[in-house]
Amino acid sequence: MKMEVKHYSLLASILNQLLDAICVVDEHGRVIYVSAGCERVFGYTQAEMIGREMISLVAPEDRERTLAEAINVMSGRPWVGFENRYIHKNGHLVDIMWSAMWSETERVRIAVARDVTVRKRAQSMQAAMYAIAQLVIEADDLPALYRQTHQIIGQLLPATAFTVAIRPSQDAKLVFPYPPALANQHAAAMGLSLMFDQILASGEPLLLNDAAQLSCASPHADGRRLSSWLGVPLNAGRGPFGVLALGSYEGSVSYEAPDLELLQFVSGQIASAIEYKTLQEQLKRMALYDELTQLPNRVLLAERIGNAIARAEREHHPFSLLFLDLNGFKAINDCFGHAAGDGLLQEVARRLCAGVRQMDMVARLSGDEFVVLLDNANGTIAQAVADKLVTQINAPAQVGSHTIRVAASVGLSCYPADGLTEQQLLSCADLRMYTAKRLMKQTSADEALEAQRFSQHN
Repeated sequence: MKMEVKHYSLLASILNQLLDAICVVDEHGRVIYVSAGCERVFGYTQAEMIGREMISLVAPEDRERTLAEAINVMSGRPWVGFENRYIHKNGHLVDIMWSAMWSETERVRIAVARDVTVRKRAQSMQAAMYAIAQLVIEADDLPALYRQTHQIIGQLLPATAFTVAIRPSQDAKLVFPYPPALANQHAAAMGLSLMFDQILASGEPLLLNDAAQLSCASPHADGRRLSSWLGVPLNAGRGPFGVLALGSYEGSVSYEAPDLELLQFVSGQIASAIEYKTLQEQLKRMALYDELTQLPNRVLLAERIGNAIARAEREHHPFSLLFLDLNGFKAINDCFGHAAGDGLLQEVARRLCAGVRQMDMVARLSGDEFVVLLDNANGTIAQAVADKLVTQINAPAQVGSHTIRVAASVGLSCYPADGLTEQQLLSCADLRMYTAKRLMKQTSADEALEAQRFSQHN
């Protein structure tokens, strides 16, 4: 070691009285001297820090850029105002602002560390509140809102495990829309159902740093278990409707009361953003989907057909429309009641969706009329699909206590052979459907007449 500790003793005796910490690190990144202020800043005594690799104390998320800055300092550029986060001996994060220089003669970095956690937290909270407010405008949908909220919270607190749990109604079970892997799964999938239920029932936040209490939770992909967890209720003013929770795994930071207070502070705005975006999506769904069958309606169908036309023009491949109508549906309503008729429409919608590909679209126009958009399908393919769907619809349906038989008529049109616009394609398919319906009626009438003649003859 080229430089003895005594070279710093006079300076250290003065600076030990300051709140800042003086650190001397050799070219390999090991601490060879720290002032007494290190205990106030990092929580470790001088003896505990001497000989340690300084980078081992840095928050994992900040290590890469910290090493990059250290290389810059060692190349001769002073390090003034650089900020990163360290893991305090107690487990929480502290924000540090550094001033540093490199001594080429002694081959060491000499740095002053100042704890700026309070200032950084105030700045981060202000930035987070603004960012969350912007999410209401900028997020495309609820999944995007949850994903971007995770990113914002991650700037405030370690949020490796970030979970949003929502109770859709007072008597409903919790669903987990975020992260996607937990979407619509029961709380037991996480093994933390009791904690979520406790927060919702009490309306109070919860902080756990007991590994035994968290042992039921699913481990990280690398096998580490949760070691710290906090959750806060999502409450926009009418009582809690969900929970926002963060988790930290073994070897990372531990949450403390100030972290819980911070999360609770921003949770109100997050709750308002979730409620607003939820209402927005509900209104959008009401405008674009049929309430009874939950199928896309005429408005969304028109949009999808327009997109299909534009894509077909670019990629030069056809698509087809099937226009389906249920024969004698009014008689079913009259005979079995409107509730049974509604149930039959829902069953037909289910059969149609089950009979097409995920890339295709089934829409309900009105009453007993349905349209199927078959992507990248020519007339031959469309006719085969139409025959299959008619067979499926014609099968008896059990609706409540009634067994109902219904027949369907279908007409098809293909782009570009039968039209270049949405209206042309729908009109063509509609006309062919009514032609098929008339033929079916005529066939049924002819069969009935033939049966009558046969009966009279015998």
